[in-house]
Amino acid sequence: MAIVEPDVKRAMAFFDGQNLYRHAKDAFGHHHPNYDPIKLHAAVCAAQGWVPNLVRFYTGVPNAMRDPMWAPYWSNRVLSLKRQGVSVTTRPIRYHTEIVTDEDGKPREIVTPQEKGVDVRLALDVVSRARRKEYNVAVIYSQDQDLCEVVQEIKEIAKEQSRWIKVACAYPHGPNATSRRGVDGTDWIQMDQVFYDACLDPRDYRPKK
Repeated sequence: MAIVEPDVKRAMAFFDGQNLYRHAKDAFGHHHPNYDPIKLHAAVCAAQGWVPNLVRFYTGVPNAMRDPMWAPYWSNRVLSLKRQGVSVTTRPIRYHTEIVTDEDGKPREIVTPQEKGVDVRLALDVVSRARRKEYNVAVIYSQDQDLCEVVQEIKEIAKEQSRWIKVACAYPHGPNATSRRGVDGTDWIQMDQVFYDACLDPRDYRPKK
């Protein structure tokens, strides 16, 4: 049975909030996650001829004691996204402590924040929403190559359901970008700075001093 490409393609967004922020910072110099995921997804869909449906957003949230600026920032941001109808999934950021020795022989403690479980939850949702036939196109806003295994799973689901499904990866692309690749196996959609900057969120979510 031939799989027919639908005339109307419903596109669901899957944002790895921290991953997109880091790559936009490298590519365009933005120093906080100032993109509007709803606007950005709508713009990507308009350029591709897709119909946007649900926006799903995933992010690690720092501990308030360790990071008194970013913790309330993300608390405010997440609340705003939910009020706009975005499906938000958060995970607490874990902190890895390591003792290193300085050049003068003195021990020094280094604390490294680590985001755990965000990519796994995003991948599971891409698969589960495909099985429920909730989209024709999954647009992943992340350059995490660990997500490449999702693509093969979606191909298998498309065969099982005799249904046309595409997985795309939209990511910042500029002369200063440290990574110029989308997720392997997906259709790559490169967003230049003009495109990206047209979809910024003007609101300031930082805590009031």
